[in-house]
Amino acid sequence: MPALADHRSETRDALARRLCDEFTTFPSDAVHQCVADVQACMAHLGLEATPAKVERMAREHLTGILKSEPPSGRNPAGGVDG
Repeated sequence: MPALADHRSETRDALARRLCDEFTTFPSDAVHQCVADVQACMAHLGLEATPAKVERMAREHLTGILKSEPPSGRNPAGGVDG
């Protein structure tokens, strides 16, 4: 199967749009950046960055972020109560 880098940017955009539809709590830019980061990490590690593998790894990463949020929510960026 060809690597994601071998596909046109529409393939990566379609993949990111699917994940945006699935993870509506994240800004679209964050999901697109996650997909790009996963692709870059896979390439850096010498792994074949197929669309299916990138999508699966990006989904796992976004799920992990979502599940790591405390029930009370996140603190505002840079703000510490006290």
